Amino acid sequence: MINSQDIKNGTCIRLDSKLYFCIEFQHVKPGKGNTIMRTKLKDVVTGRILERRFNIGEKLEDVRVERRPYQFLYQEGEDLIFMNQETFEQIPIGRDLVTGVEFMKEGDIVDVVSDASNEAVLFAEMPVKTVLTITYTEPGLKGDTATNTLKPATVETGATVRVPLFISEGEKILVDTRDGSYIERVKA
Repeated sequence: MINSQDIKNGTCIRLDSKLYFCIEFQHVKPGKGNTIMRTKLKDVVTGRILERRFNIGEKLEDVRVERRPYQFLYQEGEDLIFMNQETFEQIPIGRDLVTGVEFMKEGDIVDVVSDASNEAVLFAEMPVKTVLTITYTEPGLKGDTATNTLKPATVETGATVRVPLFISEGEKILVDTRDGSYIERVKA
């Protein structure tokens, strides 16, 4: 059990038989009345955000989670096969449980978050930034760098990313896996 005032970003709690990660918290002391904790909780399964208030001193059931690095090996049907970097054990994880899955290529290392009590995989997370190679994009015109115009480009994983006009095929770019946005060109 954990007290509500001990909730921090990344804390995992069980609430109404569902698992939630705290993504934002704030201690609030109103003019009169008791201090409360205002939190934003993210459902581990659906990804929905829930805003919830707790009284200070309220007991909550905390869940101990473990993060381990796993390497993506290959896809088998709808499951993705990952290998534990420490024990070399291979496990299948559903596509819908991996964040940033459209930017993942073979050999990428992801963080797999699991419930420590029963070893059930909660979700897997790609690193926030990843380097990908452009496989197809329309050629840009010389001198088209003055405006902030973007064009679609297909990367090696098959995903489409909006890139500036000066980016061409074969170049490597840095992509934010949370929203699929272009960050910068990577020099070789």
